[in-house]
Amino acid sequence: MKAVIITHPGPPEVLQIQDRPKPQISTGEVLVKVAAAGVNRPDVAQRKGNHPPPAGASIDIPGLEVAGTIVEVGADVTRWKIGDQVCGLVIGAGYAEYCVIPAGQCLPIPGNLTLVEAASLPETFFTVWSNVFDRGNLQPGESLLVHGGSSGIGVTAIQMARALGSKVFVTAGNEEKVSFCESLGAERAINYKTESFKEIIEEATQGKGVNVILDMIGGDYTPDNIKCLAVEGRLVMINSMKGREAKVDLAEVMRKRLIITGSMLRGRDVAFKTAIAHQLEQHVWPLIAAGQIKPVIYRVFPAEQGAEAHALMESSDHIGKIVLSPW
Repeated sequence: MKAVIITHPGPPEVLQIQDRPKPQISTGEVLVKVAAAGVNRPDVAQRKGNHPPPAGASIDIPGLEVAGTIVEVGADVTRWKIGDQVCGLVIGAGYAEYCVIPAGQCLPIPGNLTLVEAASLPETFFTVWSNVFDRGNLQPGESLLVHGGSSGIGVTAIQMARALGSKVFVTAGNEEKVSFCESLGAERAINYKTESFKEIIEEATQGKGVNVILDMIGGDYTPDNIKCLAVEGRLVMINSMKGREAKVDLAEVMRKRLIITGSMLRGRDVAFKTAIAHQLEQHVWPLIAAGQIKPVIYRVFPAEQGAEAHALMESSDHIGKIVLSPW
């Protein structure tokens, strides 16, 4: 099969199309002929050598989400059959013509979506559900602040939280992104280059603060995040793009009874990810089928332009998801 290979750690140009053996499935897995694969920041970090894949994952084939058609079914797989079209979350090797997926991490393609659109869903939808709704325990009527509102994570969080009854605030880096986030349903999008998100949140919430913050920035955002949280608020970390170290006012954490938590999804086991898939299919997939939540794809690249796709991801000029398709 053809695959996009990290030939050695480095800039986007190290990605090259090469031949690799078609993968073999084991018990509880399916083999999918890939129609499209989503591009995500962990793929970029892996290409640079900064994000070693977990045990059992491909070292040189990136890719955490795919959509396509099942061509082989492993022992003990009862739900899926050859010919079914699915999207799924994987620990790597998604940038290839064929990809193995644990059966429990597969989801059906909503009837109103194409395979390319479906390929943009798993990584961000699993991440948002796990962190905003499980760890962050966001409830209907509560408020959410998302940093990086125009990212794949951001556009997913805006739509999912709104559809499930919460008010959403976001930060974004220019007026085009601000406008787009508000068009998706954000109550207020804050241009972090020209405005103080702490001041805007304080004003918009009449000083009460937000209930949950989903943060991929870290570093010097952390003190203001703490100030922006309401009593019993939850700060959920999923990345630290501005640094892993931060100053925290512990007195404020205690006074407001805050929870500071975080997670990394890629290394979690199949049972954990399968549980998320069940929750998504029950609570979110019907909203996609009804058109209340829609994929946001900025650009689709052919697989041989994987380097260009990674360069766009690193530029942060995009809004929403980047996808590789076709092979």
